[in-house]
Amino acid sequence: MVDAHRTFVIVGGGLAGAKAAETLRAEGFSGRVILIGDERDHPYERPPLSKGYLAGKEERESVFVHEPAWYAQHDVELHLGQPVTSIDRAGKSVRLGGDGTVIHYDKLLLATGAEPRRLDIPGTDLAGVHHLRRLAHADRLKQVLTTLGRDNGHLLIAGAGWIGLEVAAAARLYGAEVTIVEPLPTPLHQVIGPELGQIFTDLHQDHGVRFRFGVRLTEILGQDGMVLAARTDDGDEHPAHSVLAAIGAAPRTGLAEAAGLALVDRAHGGGVAVDASLRTSDPDIYAAGDVAAVHHPLLDIRLRVEHWANALNGGPAAARAMLGQEVSYDRIPYFFSDQYDLGMEYSGWAPPGTYDQVVLRGDVGKREFIAFWLKDRKVLAGMNVNVWDVTEEIQQLIRSGRPVDPEALANPATPLSAVTPSP
Repeated sequence: MVDAHRTFVIVGGGLAGAKAAETLRAEGFSGRVILIGDERDHPYERPPLSKGYLAGKEERESVFVHEPAWYAQHDVELHLGQPVTSIDRAGKSVRLGGDGTVIHYDKLLLATGAEPRRLDIPGTDLAGVHHLRRLAHADRLKQVLTTLGRDNGHLLIAGAGWIGLEVAAAARLYGAEVTIVEPLPTPLHQVIGPELGQIFTDLHQDHGVRFRFGVRLTEILGQDGMVLAARTDDGDEHPAHSVLAAIGAAPRTGLAEAAGLALVDRAHGGGVAVDASLRTSDPDIYAAGDVAAVHHPLLDIRLRVEHWANALNGGPAAARAMLGQEVSYDRIPYFFSDQYDLGMEYSGWAPPGTYDQVVLRGDVGKREFIAFWLKDRKVLAGMNVNVWDVTEEIQQLIRSGRPVDPEALANPATPLSAVTPSP
């Protein structure tokens, strides 16, 4: 039986929020658990939106975190399609849009996620301009790719990040023509640096994708409300029947900002500032998932991670902290991607400027290798490409913080577990 004297409210109906609710019940919390989401769909996972579901390899039902009946079975009260419009920290309550319902809380978790950044150019109001963040976006884009493939249509993608590349791979599976416009010199430039970016250029070019590096979109051209082409800042005009804006995402911090919670400057990744227990500047409010900028106790930096594993693990960690348990959220950042016949996993954090050496292990030409990013011979990050069951060992190298011998690291004959310290 639910104890109505204690109420934990979760704002955000994604993976982090759903897993937080699950953890509260699994840890024995007997009070009210209220999960509020501004989408009408039940909580779902986002990776399939640009991977299996978009590519037609997975059914729509596979994206949901729990069966719909699970919430009632576990006494989790759902408020779907009802955005929270404000937080009253003094009164410890949230107000819902629409009817203005006020819900009181003892502890509050913000798992509001992120939203796609918008192109600030003429033509973005045309019907053929798309973003990909929500299930409804994926539903619509899947229909678009089907039509483009059938009619030999052309998709232009702004941005060569993970979403842009994964959608490009899905579009080519449908038979659509694809052009990617990217202002930086390689795909994924700000994530894996220039040393590895060329591998993804070659992969997509092998599958017929056209790249335009070093340019930006300046205008989307159309007629009768439909996309016809796009223009770049070098004056070129590119044919397009649809355009996908894949230029990154911004944390949804509006509620937190209006409530006066401490935030992180956008220049440093943005997000709601939380400590290692995922607590915000208000001791009764926590944040997890894409919106949370965590002071990472292992890496000793403040980090906001927009990937599935962070939501999967961050929601439960926040739930345990809300229950008063000791929590130190020190998970190594992790993400994965599937593009054509290339599968990869990345562990760690090593954007350009933070490392001084890249070590490759395996056969890069066959796209079966591991890349390591090092600083002072210490492993900051590792990416395994079509090499499996090594994530734990890679993360152990990162956690150890000890110098390694780059030659041993590069030698496939030396087990990762046996890589010796640098002499």
